[in-house]
Amino acid sequence: MNSSSLIELEVADGIATLWLNRPEKRNAMSDDMRTEFIAALEHVANDKAIRALVLTGRGKGFCAGGDVAGMERRMQAPAGEVGFNGWSRQQRVHHTQSLLHTMPKPTIAAVNGAASGLGADTALACDFIIASDAASFTWSYIHRGIVPDGGGMYFLPRRVGLSRAKELIFSGRKVELEEALRLGIADRRSDAGSLVADAQRWAAEMSQGSATALALGKTILNQSFELSAHQVFAQGSQAQGICYTSTEHRESVMAFLAKGSTKNGTTK
Repeated sequence: MNSSSLIELEVADGIATLWLNRPEKRNAMSDDMRTEFIAALEHVANDKAIRALVLTGRGKGFCAGGDVAGMERRMQAPAGEVGFNGWSRQQRVHHTQSLLHTMPKPTIAAVNGAASGLGADTALACDFIIASDAASFTWSYIHRGIVPDGGGMYFLPRRVGLSRAKELIFSGRKVELEEALRLGIADRRSDAGSLVADAQRWAAEMSQGSATALALGKTILNQSFELSAHQVFAQGSQAQGICYTSTEHRESVMAFLAKGSTKNGTTK
């Protein structure tokens, strides 16, 4: 672990813990930080020894959103380049959020403080959210004259419903932990001192099963609101065919049969 890095990654017992490490800026996402974030997410996705990911922030904040200094630099570009520069940057934002959303293993955001703008979207891109009493959420884009670009317009309605998502995005108001739990923005709460450890234990629980089945099931579940029942059944059938060939399936069936034979007084 390099303490000078903007992203820190620790792996223990198959659980990766990724720390946003810009505490003096409440972990606001700069372009350099995003580059390191992408590299870390790709590593976690491709390392078969890693079963799950916990995402959290150093210091008092989870992530304060996009770096305002970077916004200022973008506005100083020549008028004829602002649009294309913005489009190019958005491709990297979308790539980053997509890597997190489609991670082929369980992901948990351990929200230790304020998650604002892109920070709130990043938490929602994870499968689950556990938050400390210091946590808060705000889709504050409206205060900068922009719209949620990190997936908030996709993720938030799926957690709280369309009308409530509009209210939170249009107002940009802060949602404290109790309301976040009530609305379904956060799934669990934890004491600040045990937040990461609790998230890691939860990640271990969520990743005990077949890595093949988890990856395929998550891919289909992520699309289930957009697909018809027929399409979900079809994709499920294809995924099941793959699962039938997996080492995990074969080993679990053979172990179950062996256990049953032992109970019946027979041996293999």
